[in-house]
This record gives sequence, C-alpha cells and structure tokens, in this order.
Amino acid sequence: MTLPADFQFSQGSLQDYADCPRRFQLRYILRLAWPAVEAEPVLENERHQLQGQAFHRLVHQHLLGIPSDRLSPMATDEDLRRWWHHYLEDGPADLPPARYPEIRLTTPVAGHQLMARYDLIAADAGQRLVIVDWKTSRQRSSRRWLAGRLQTQVYPYLAVRAGSHVNEGQPVQPEQVAMVYWFADFPADPERFPYDGAQYQADEARLTTLIEDIKTRDDEVFPLTTDERQCQYCCYRSLCERGVEAGPIEGAEAVSEWGDDFDVSIDFEQIAEIEY
Repeated sequence: MTLPADFQFSQGSLQDYADCPRRFQLRYILRLAWPAVEAEPVLENERHQLQGQAFHRLVHQHLLGIPSDRLSPMATDEDLRRWWHHYLEDGPADLPPARYPEIRLTTPVAGHQLMARYDLIAADAGQRLVIVDWKTSRQRSSRRWLAGRLQTQVYPYLAVRAGSHVNEGQPVQPEQVAMVYWFADFPADPERFPYDGAQYQADEARLTTLIEDIKTRDDEVFPLTTDERQCQYCCYRSLCERGVEAGPIEGAEAVSEWGDDFDVSIDFEQIAEIEY
C-alpha cells in the first residue's frame, strides 16, 4: 500500500488506526464518505459539537487579546456560558508568559509529515513549555485513559521535535515540556502529564512503528477491530456489517462503564483538530 507522498499523519489518524485499521483505510486511504450518524440523538450530538467549537473560538480570541467583556455576549448557549465562565474564573493556572494559541507544528517521521494543531502552547524560553488542550466532554476522562491516547504522545513529542520557534530558536528539551488537559465542566481538576527523555524515546519508537506499519500493509490487510463496542460510534458500522443504529450519546462519554481501555472516536473528542 502506498500513501500519497504528501499525506500528513496526525494524532487523530493514528488513533483511528490504533483503534481500527479498517476505519483508517476507509477514512484516509479510500476517502470514503459514509452517511451514518455517530451518536443518538443526532441533534444533541451536533449541538454539543457546535458548542465545543464555539468554546474553542472564544478562548482563541481571548488569548489573542480580545477583552472578555466583548466576547461574553457571544456565549448564548447554556453549556457554552458555563464553560466560558469556568474558563474566566478557573482557567489553567501557572502558565508561562508567552502564549501561542491554535498553533500548528509538523515534523517528518518515518518518511511522512506528522502534524498537530495545538489549542495552546505557553512558553518561557529555555525554561518551560506547557501544552494545554481544552476538553468539553460531559465526563472527566481518567488519567489512565488519557495516558493511552495518541494525543498524549504526539503533542509533547512534536513540541520537542518542532517547537524551537516558540522557544526563541532554542532546542526544546523533553524535561521542559508538560501537557495539561483542562476540562471545561471540571475546571478545578485538570490532568497534567510531565515529559522526559525516556518518554520521548518511547514515543518516537511507537510513532515510527505505527507509521511504518501503515506504510507496509497490503490493501487487503486492514482488519476490523476486535472490540465491537468501538463500532457503536463509528460511521462505517453498517458498511462493515457491525450494526445499523448509532450508540447513545451518553454511552459515548461513559467510558468508565466499559473500562479505561475503551475509546470512542466521536467528533467531540477531536474538537482540537477542527479548523475554523
């Protein structure tokens, strides 16, 4: 199988592959659009996604210097008002002074570009670099579940590899990096992951292996996931003969009911990658 020379990997595409190689093939190689919903009720799922995007826009504009009193009238939805209030009153603390919202970094890995779009990188050149990711899910994800996410590996790794231009041209050392997940409905309980050289080496090995594995697969050998619970929230479920009806939106976030190793790749968990 040959990927296009300009194909860019991201934490989202690599997570798709780790969850279900067949989904990666359908979405990124065959580019197959399949008209199925990911969660029910459809309107509630769409509303949640749209409000999550709106929250990201508000925070982005605030970090660019627009005063909060000018932005607050835009928070018209109940969820959005609550998240915005939590951000203003109890946002991430102890961040370095230089702020780079919605910044994109890329670096070559195994012959292809690896890309990430960060909600925020806060830097104190030569001292600290803190990655912040805004989460608007109803349930606070567990540390164990977050630790297994490709996002937790890709984002710090890329910051070390490609973050020198937010570090006054100095190389970024792994020990200078930390990643923080800030939950809009749980503002006082963020999750912080420090980074170090050993984790950097482990992440480089895993990411290289994943990309090489994708590159060397035959077209016929992209198997379906063995965990059919994943299929409840995948738009390709009917194509793969894994059911017709979408799972309930409540179940999509209730990962603790199925154990920390279960993940649903539903769009509101990917909001950080949406361009606007």
